[in-house]
Amino acid sequence: MAIGSTQIIALLTTGAGVGFASGLLGVGGCFIMVPVQFWALTSIGVDPTIAIRIAFGTNLAVVFPTAISGAIGHNRKKAVLWKVGIVLGLSGLVGAFIGGIFAARLPGSLLKIGFGLAILAGAIRMLTAKPPRMEKELVENNLIYILWGLPLGIVSGIIGIGGGVLMIPVMVLALRFKMHQAVGTSTALMIFASAGGILSYLFNGINVAGLPPYSIGYVNFLQWILLAGTSVPLAQVGARAAHKLPAKQLKYIFIVVMIYMGLKMIGVFSWLNLPI
Repeated sequence: MAIGSTQIIALLTTGAGVGFASGLLGVGGCFIMVPVQFWALTSIGVDPTIAIRIAFGTNLAVVFPTAISGAIGHNRKKAVLWKVGIVLGLSGLVGAFIGGIFAARLPGSLLKIGFGLAILAGAIRMLTAKPPRMEKELVENNLIYILWGLPLGIVSGIIGIGGGVLMIPVMVLALRFKMHQAVGTSTALMIFASAGGILSYLFNGINVAGLPPYSIGYVNFLQWILLAGTSVPLAQVGARAAHKLPAKQLKYIFIVVMIYMGLKMIGVFSWLNLPI
């Protein structure tokens, strides 16, 4: 089960792309990391059922420092609403821990398809929704934040993502965030949600047979080092790039990413034999 140079290069390159996407769009980059990690693990002989769980768990471990880096970058632009992010994040942390417990018991294929459908629904909603009127104020209600953060955290934990790709549409459409604020604050949310998911994947993977070397539970620390080593610095670059784009353009880039992620997780590209 030794990882080779091809896998190492692929993981380093993937980490760089994930970091930039995280800073630019306020997402954890699972749509890039999970498929690459899954390939890297199965190519060295790891059972696919274990491989998908390790991909989810390790993805969250990469999201954690990357989200911290992105949050620092967005905070410099005063685009992080910390009070909202912390309340959403703490409820998301609890939800993500619960989600990780479910993930350890549900078929990976079912989780991927369900996630893909949810992402596509969110993308369509963002694309077709009318922009909120400017006179409407930001929703400021901690109970509402908790009621959103907990279920989104559960979903995040189940399919091993930081939650930004799910939370940003909610922030923009339901909580009336400006787009740049939604992207910035989502990085703060991801710090907490990823922490809850990491703990759950570590705990639920202890003593599982067939784990590759350098794994603790469903988190592989060799992959984590390779991915985080390039993703953390590139998150700063992405955050700076985000504030140079108009909000409308940033929104449409985000929607394109959501559609791609949804189709990828459902398996549409595989059915069509498309190498993307």
